[in-house]
This record gives sequence, C-alpha cells and structure tokens, in this order.
Amino acid sequence: MNAPSPDALETDAEYRAAVIDLLGVLAYGELIAFERTAADVAMAPAIDDKAALAALATREFQHFTSLNDRLIELGVRPEDAMGPFRLPLEEFHAHTAPSDWLEGMVKAFVGDGIAMDFYREIAVYVDEHTRELVERVCDDLGQSAFIVDRVRVAIAEDPRVAGRLALWGRRLVGEALSQAQRVAADRDGLSALLVGGVDRPGADLAEMGRMLARLTENHTRRMSALGLSA
Repeated sequence: MNAPSPDALETDAEYRAAVIDLLGVLAYGELIAFERTAADVAMAPAIDDKAALAALATREFQHFTSLNDRLIELGVRPEDAMGPFRLPLEEFHAHTAPSDWLEGMVKAFVGDGIAMDFYREIAVYVDEHTRELVERVCDDLGQSAFIVDRVRVAIAEDPRVAGRLALWGRRLVGEALSQAQRVAADRDGLSALLVGGVDRPGADLAEMGRMLARLTENHTRRMSALGLSA
C-alpha cells in the first residue's frame, strides 16, 4: 500500500483536512490526558506514585506541544483544529469518570490504550512525516509497567477489587470504541482517511473487520496484563 506523500498536504485539500482532523483530535486528547493525569496526582496514595504520575503528565504535555507546533507549521490555528473534538472527548470523559485512583489507572491503560490503537490504525493511511508524529505521540510513555504493577499489587492485597475493575474495563472499551466511531463518522476528514480517495488507498470492509479484531485483541492483552478478565 502506497501512503500519500507529504506534498499531498499542499495539493489535496481533502487529505489536508483529514490530517488536520487527525492531529487536532490527538492534540486535544493529549491536553485532556495531561489534565487528567495531573489531577490523578492528588489521588495517588504514595509519594513515589505522585512523582511517577507527575512525570507522565509532563510527557503528555510534551506530546501536546509537538502536535500543537505541527498544526502551526501547517498554517492552522491549533484551537480551530481541536475545537470540533472538544465536546465529544469531554462527553466521553464525563461518562467514564473514575470513582477512585485504581479506576483512574485502569482508564489510563485500557481506555486511552484503545483510543491510541485506533489512531495508529488511521495513521497507516497518512504520509510518512505525519505517521511518524502520530506513532510517537501514541507510544507508551512508560505508564504500562507502572499501572500494571500498581493494579496487580492492589488485587493481591484485596482480590475483591478484580471483579469491579474487570467490569470497569469492559465498560471503558465499549465507550472508547463507540466514541472513536462517532468521531470518525462525524468528521468527513477522518472518514476519508479510512475509506481513501481517488489517488489514496483506504480500508475495504474486510480490512475494517481486521482492524476491529486487532483493537479487540489488544484490549484483551491489556486486561490480561492487569490480571483482569476481558
């Protein structure tokens, strides 16, 4: 499959709009992730947990800055690119507000993880420069080992929390997939990346099915890593 060249950002208006949408949703997602992680610092039970979360929040803000800068390079006001995604992302987080620190950790690992997987899947259909930025932003920041350790310790100390956290994880994946599908459906640009164009490849129905299967498999692996049933 041949991905678009960086020149497509100058010559293909539909593709340019799609890339701006992708960078815009990621940028606002990283800004919210920074905000949420910073808030989680206050709920962390130990000083080393607070320090680890503060470091994670800092890296999330660095990711936001990278996306913000790229949007400016493209001649776009970042707030304009992020604006269409503010309501759907804030609604998602309002519907999935954690009740305690452990639920917050599972949300960061499971809910954010499947969202990042979805954007990685979309990034297959963009130019190399954009894809490298998206993949860098979606990379694990070191939170996986930290979260897995804390959740497994909590389950070992009180096995009863496993059932509650497993139900929470299942709810998160359903909400995250629904939210991602709504965002893609509502924004013509993101939809265009998936279905392709005259000179750009896209995903057929079979590939869309495989993509959903990959997202589900990754979710199952994350839940298993936490010691939870998917």
